Amino acid sequence: MSAEAPSPAPALPPARATVVKNNRAQIVIFSALTLLLTAATVWGGQVWLRNSETLVFAVGDQNGPEAKFAAKLATVLKNNSSRLRLKIATNPDNAKALAQFDRRDANLAILRTDAKVPPRARALAILEHDVVLVLSPGDKKIKSFAELKKKRIAVVGDGDNSVNFVRSALEIADNPDAAQRVQPAPPGTPIDRLFASGFGAVIAIEHASKFIKDKSYEQFARRSGFTLNAIDAAKALARKYPAISEETVSKGMLSASPAIPDDDVDTIGLEWLLVAQSRMSSTTAAELARLIYENKSELVLADGFASKIEPAETDKDAFIVAHQGAAEYINDDTKSFMDRYSDVLYLAAAALSVIGSIFAAIYTKVTRVAPRKASELAAAILEIGERMQHATCIDHLDQLQDELEAILRRAVVGLRDGSVSSDGLDTFKLGYELVRDEIALRRDHFKRHPPAQDDNVVVVKAANA
Repeated sequence: MSAEAPSPAPALPPARATVVKNNRAQIVIFSALTLLLTAATVWGGQVWLRNSETLVFAVGDQNGPEAKFAAKLATVLKNNSSRLRLKIATNPDNAKALAQFDRRDANLAILRTDAKVPPRARALAILEHDVVLVLSPGDKKIKSFAELKKKRIAVVGDGDNSVNFVRSALEIADNPDAAQRVQPAPPGTPIDRLFASGFGAVIAIEHASKFIKDKSYEQFARRSGFTLNAIDAAKALARKYPAISEETVSKGMLSASPAIPDDDVDTIGLEWLLVAQSRMSSTTAAELARLIYENKSELVLADGFASKIEPAETDKDAFIVAHQGAAEYINDDTKSFMDRYSDVLYLAAAALSVIGSIFAAIYTKVTRVAPRKASELAAAILEIGERMQHATCIDHLDQLQDELEAILRRAVVGLRDGSVSSDGLDTFKLGYELVRDEIALRRDHFKRHPPAQDDNVVVVKAANA
């Protein structure tokens, strides 16, 4: 018994590896890294911008209103999780505190407008008003400012500072006679005792928030009686001395029964200001102003000091110019989304631009697989044409035909997704058509002239048992 089988067709030379890499994965990875690094940069920038900043607050006596207000403000900053912190520096008196501020050894201080104002002081807020009360015994009314100058005056207020202010306002020369006519009242001395001592007038310089609640005036009015006198030269004094402000004492403010005054009275006053160094950043000043205005109730002292905090005067002709940061907050109390987050948005845009540019450069110059040119695929097609010369049967041609169609599909898909460029596309078309036609001609040739069968056969002989 024997069987014959055709020998398998010889294998064609292997095709060169043609790999077209897709860059989509790299694009996705670099895009994700760009966003992540941008977010990290913005977060880091915010942390850096919000790093804690310690401000030195110069105050006078630790039991004085300045020190107590500074302590309240420090608590407010802490409770609101502000990046700002206060270091309170106490001094023997407020004059020494202002001297420390003037040396730039402190960022913040409180001053009354009759004090020596440091040239670099900028106002953040008006904390309190001091009102000048001109009192006379019984119903003895002081008719004019000129008449007041002739009287012997006791000054109730902040020691020498208040005495010097009264002498300056009354334009009384600094001489022994002035020292006798205008004297500081001993602390705690009742007003009626001052009148009994021969003073024709008592000038009390009181915090507005204090005397409104002080019942001692009403008790004195019921016991002995007194008159609250207007200062007819209030407007002239305010124009002449920028530190002085015009004030009004409303009807019945000192005493409801009997009503003192019995009508609104014009007088003068001074302001207590929270001031900052002019070099303080606008961001810091604005944040301080915001926290002060938004937490007024938490900053009021037990005696009423700072019970009516007001925005600093933002006019250019103000006695103490408002700090730029405080003025910006005061004049634009409500901010838009862009105003609030413009710094973050600008930082994000800048970071995105820089990081994106870096990754784009890396992608373009280093890691990116450049699109294959159509002319390179044409070279693969011509290689198929060369290998076709070794084809010995139709099966070989079918294999080459499949490879040719695979290259065509690769070119079409690559042109669509960008992995193949159109450079040399005409050459590709020409090569494809040439090889396709040659394969067709070769196929026809094999059909007309089939290759001869191999004469080698396998003969199996079986021996008869």
